[in-house]
Amino acid sequence: MENDIKKNIEETLYAYENALNASSTEQVLPLYTKNGIFMPQGAPSAEGQEQLKGAYDFVFKMLQLNVKFRIDEITLINENYAIARTMSKGTQLIHAENKTTPEENRELFVLEKEDGKWKIARYMFNKAK
Repeated sequence: MENDIKKNIEETLYAYENALNASSTEQVLPLYTKNGIFMPQGAPSAEGQEQLKGAYDFVFKMLQLNVKFRIDEITLINENYAIARTMSKGTQLIHAENKTTPEENRELFVLEKEDGKWKIARYMFNKAK
């Protein structure tokens, strides 16, 4: 049972990785709960689907990510909540400068089961170095 749950959470995390690499707000939004919160480094938190849409539209306008996630931890809190810790590593293309730079972050996800699916309830990242 627990392995199935962890597999479902991994699927959500890898779908998020794919959405980031595709610069797709449309793919990102359904991965969040209705009241999901995105807490990016150096920017205000985005709360709820409308603010999430604005935040991701802005991010994807500024840069193109090409990152791979490594899942370091998935811990089930109860049947409706879990936390996941990941590392992402790759590159980002900064559109304004047409410049590609290394990109590496640590991420913390709080996942919540909503409508029978594991979704991102809270997401925060910061630079690993």
